[in-house]
Amino acid sequence: MKDTFCPKCKSQHIVKSGLAKGKQRYKCLDCSYHFTVMKDGKSIDPYYVIKALQLYIEGVTLREIERILGVSHVSVMNWVRKYNVKAPENLEYHPTYKVLTHAELLDLFKEKDTMKSSGCLITELGDKFMVIKWERFKRK
Repeated sequence: MKDTFCPKCKSQHIVKSGLAKGKQRYKCLDCSYHFTVMKDGKSIDPYYVIKALQLYIEGVTLREIERILGVSHVSVMNWVRKYNVKAPENLEYHPTYKVLTHAELLDLFKEKDTMKSSGCLITELGDKFMVIKWERFKRK
């Protein structure tokens, strides 16, 4: 019981308080919160959380972020809610992305017309680079 602490107030002043579905229950003496044994759970590297939020802000969809980073779109949606991130609403631009190696990135920028009338953001993605490009929609 040394390592057990209250998940609500982080206090170590706890006592045993029965069983629930075969698992030990505890009661915090400081805040009267009842809880079961803490489970470790699966944690995701903060690098992926930050990258997912950056991509979301740049206008990449949740499903596309899932395909790029290999993290569930539901997790990304939960992070967006948790950190209260708002994507800018600018319907005149449409982001596209490419995942490139260093050599492919150099070849992309050798062409002068590659970035004509568009914006660009380059971010590291493991051992590769992601190029996010915005092109203005054509109005008819």
